[in-house]
Amino acid sequence: MQYVNDWRAVAAATGAADRGTAEDGVRLAYRRAGLAEPERIIWVDSPRAAVEAVEKLTDAGRSVREEVRTRPWAEERRRMYDELGPAGWSALWSATGAQLWETTAALAERIRAGVVAELADVPEDESDVRLVLLDAVLGQHDAAWLAAFDGRGDRLNGLAEVARNAGWWWPYERAVVISERPVALHRDEAGRLDRGDGPALAYRDGFALHAWRGMPVPAEFLDGLADLTPGRIRAEENAELRRVMLEYYGYDRYLAESDAEPVHRDETGILWRIALEGDEDVVMVEVVNSTPEPDGTHRTYWLRVPPGTRTAKDGVAWTFGIEGDAYAPLRQT
Repeated sequence: MQYVNDWRAVAAATGAADRGTAEDGVRLAYRRAGLAEPERIIWVDSPRAAVEAVEKLTDAGRSVREEVRTRPWAEERRRMYDELGPAGWSALWSATGAQLWETTAALAERIRAGVVAELADVPEDESDVRLVLLDAVLGQHDAAWLAAFDGRGDRLNGLAEVARNAGWWWPYERAVVISERPVALHRDEAGRLDRGDGPALAYRDGFALHAWRGMPVPAEFLDGLADLTPGRIRAEENAELRRVMLEYYGYDRYLAESDAEPVHRDETGILWRIALEGDEDVVMVEVVNSTPEPDGTHRTYWLRVPPGTRTAKDGVAWTFGIEGDAYAPLRQT
């Protein structure tokens, strides 16, 4: 559906918000909720800055997220469910919102965690920060639900207009705090935050998230990846960070430069094992493609297999989803 592609682009949008259009959307959302338009709209550069701004608000009144977002959302969902029936609603969601839900929900949760980590100086502050985050409307990161509702009525048009043109926003009776979108977003093919040489998600005020293939990492950790050595990898005490180092460095390169010894070899290849203190062993099978490259050479591949693998044949068989005894290829490729 075109709606899905459009909303996927909204969820991933970076760069300056269209403030005028977003503000029009805010006012429309208030009117549709039966509320007076907010007296003040306050722009900030990131969700972190928004939480800080909300904590300093005076005379803003109570949160109206329930009226602006939660209630109309629920009523529209019920209307569509009644109109389409259980099977129809399920099919619509599968074809629209479900296509975007996993990546947008995961990204929103990472942003929340990053805001809490930066603003909660002591554990006792966490609950206060999380309470402010509960008042947020997620703007562009509400794309999954808005994709499902798109083209089926105009009640949510205000929310959709803000989402297309801005980031998260906090609606109160007399004031709204609204965040700019990120200036940079880097993800891998699975949609996870991923960048090895800088922040994977960044806002213009410096609020940023660093990640390698979805795993949160400290900024200073990434700075040292270019100078990795096998010794430094072995010395890393954090097992998850050590795994990131290995992925970045390359298992085959690590084996070659660590003077690793093969633990088994047969007609299918060579089995290698890397023992890592405090973590499961990394086990790899080295195989050679029997089909020559255009220059006549034969390419070597490294296949990561389960830690319990004992023979090269068992490892190669596992990559095909079968037991070693059943693996008898007519031609190795």
